[in-house]
Amino acid sequence: MLAMCGGQVDVITIALPRKVLEVLERRSAAEGRAVEEFVSDTEPLKHGIADPEARAELHLKLCEKYIREAEELLAKKDYVQASEKAWGAAAQIVKAVAAREGRELRSHGELHREVARIAKELGDEEVRMLWQSAGMLHQNFYENWLPGEMVEGNIRDVKRFIEKLRQLLK
Repeated sequence: MLAMCGGQVDVITIALPRKVLEVLERRSAAEGRAVEEFVSDTEPLKHGIADPEARAELHLKLCEKYIREAEELLAKKDYVQASEKAWGAAAQIVKAVAAREGRELRSHGELHREVARIAKELGDEEVRMLWQSAGMLHQNFYENWLPGEMVEGNIRDVKRFIEKLRQLLK
């Protein structure tokens, strides 16, 4: 969970009964999302986190979590799961940029339009191309057809994409 502390967003930990956590884990897993992402989309929090900075920070933290998990899975040569985690990281950084501006992205189409807007605004065609690498990873999660070397290269592209968009959050 996030808390404002002296104007900065900090991460805090909350204690939940094991059974509550298990329910949250099952429900979030069924939707293919992290518990943090699932919880942040519940009605009380979705409407309670109105501060664009706090929402952007939440998406940024999820991005960091997912790219870290992608790297761990890549080290284990679990290319399918690494692909999806890297895609999730890319999607979260795009959501962070939109959230900073007070907008919420809820579909793949909105994500793609946001990336197109960012690439145009920056005059940086590479942003669009790097995003397409993330899209290939998302597709690979479902189809498992990319060779390991391609997954590794596309994850490097996603890291570059994240760094480019992270600059917009500073």
